[in-house]
Amino acid sequence: MRLFVLSLLALLFFSACNNPNEKQLKISVTTWIGYSPLFYAKEKGWLDDINVKLINVVSLGENMYLYQAGNSDAYCGTQYEHSILKQDIPSLVPVILFDRSNGGDIIMGNHSIQTFQQSREKIHVYLEMDSINYTLLQDFIHGYDIDENRIVYIDRDQAEISSLHNKEPEKLVLIITYIPFDSKLSKQGFTELLSTKNGLDIFVIDALYTRKEELHLHRKQFTALKQMTDKAIQVVKQDPRAFYETIKSYMNTMSYSEFESALDDIIWINQTSDEKLKERMQQASFPMDSLL
Repeated sequence: MRLFVLSLLALLFFSACNNPNEKQLKISVTTWIGYSPLFYAKEKGWLDDINVKLINVVSLGENMYLYQAGNSDAYCGTQYEHSILKQDIPSLVPVILFDRSNGGDIIMGNHSIQTFQQSREKIHVYLEMDSINYTLLQDFIHGYDIDENRIVYIDRDQAEISSLHNKEPEKLVLIITYIPFDSKLSKQGFTELLSTKNGLDIFVIDALYTRKEELHLHRKQFTALKQMTDKAIQVVKQDPRAFYETIKSYMNTMSYSEFESALDDIIWINQTSDEKLKERMQQASFPMDSLL
C-alpha cells in the first residue's frame, strides 16, 4: 500500500512538472490605457488563478527589448514593434486584440504647425525611437513638407518625456506621446497639434504578442487571459468609475475626468466582427490567423 501511495505521488509530481500551464507566464506591458484591462485583472487577483505575471515597463522600446532578450513570454505593443521583432522571430504573432487608437497617439508642440513649417530652425523632437512614435513623426514631417535634416531626434521613454516643461519657448519642440502622458504635458506648456483622430491617417492596433510555439504550449492560459480581458473591458464600458478606482495607480496620476476623456481616444476591438476593421488590418499586413 505504501509503495502504491509513493508511486501515485510520484506520478502526480511528474504530471505537474510536465503540465505546461504550471509555468508562470510573464507579460511585459506599458501603462497605455488600452492595456488597462490587464491591470484590472491583476488587481482583481484573476491573473494569480492562471499563473500570469505582469512586468511594468516605461516605454514601448523597453518592452520590445525585454521580450527580445527572453525576459518575458509575451508582450503588449503595436503592429510597429511586431514588424520589427518579426524579422528575427518569424513565429511571432498577435494573440489577443485590445484596441485601436482613435486619438490616443498624439503629436504635441510648443508652437503652431505653421511655425514648424515656416521656420528654418532645428526642431527638437522627443520620442521613443523604436516604437510607433517614429511612424507618427514620419507621417507628420512628410505630410507637412518639413525637411528631415532639421529634426534633432531625442530618444526618451515616456516617463522622462512627460517631465518636460516649455521653459525655452524660443526653441522648436515636438513631442510624440500617447495617453495618459499627454495630460501632464498639456499642463506644462505643450499643446496637441495632431492625433490619430485629428490629422494623422495612421492605423494603430494594440495587441498581445507571443511566439506560435508559446501559444501552443500555453493555450489554456492565453485563452483564460482573453476571457478575463473581455470581462474587464465589459466592466469599463458599464461602470468606468469602478474600473478607474481599481486601476488608477497605474495611470500616471490621471484623474477620473481625464480617464473618461481618454476612453474616447481608443476603440475596443477585442470582440469585433467589423469587416472594415478586418480590411484595414489586412492592408496593414496584420496577421489574424492566431487571434483568440
